[in-house]
Amino acid sequence: MAKAYWVSAYRTVSDPEKLAAYSKLAAAAVEAGGGRVLARGGRVVAHDAGIAERTVLIEFDSFEQAVAAHESAAYQEALVALSDGVERDFRIIEGID
Repeated sequence: MAKAYWVSAYRTVSDPEKLAAYSKLAAAAVEAGGGRVLARGGRVVAHDAGIAERTVLIEFDSFEQAVAAHESAAYQEALVALSDGVERDFRIIEGID
């Protein structure tokens, strides 16, 4: 079965306090959902139209697990805490078998 990934590229962070509150709640939700953080906020080199900002990569054992974790009540609570604190490009992608 192919793994799946949450990929978040933050375009801007307008409220670091909201991001911190989200991060705390999201970490617990991701762990409860079976996710593993592979990269978070390290160095970034952007190419083409990319933006060299905070990037997060989280791995799940399946696409279904990744979607379920995003839809969970715990993660939805994290999103409420984040609200308009950032502008980001968030995707759930299926890996290659």
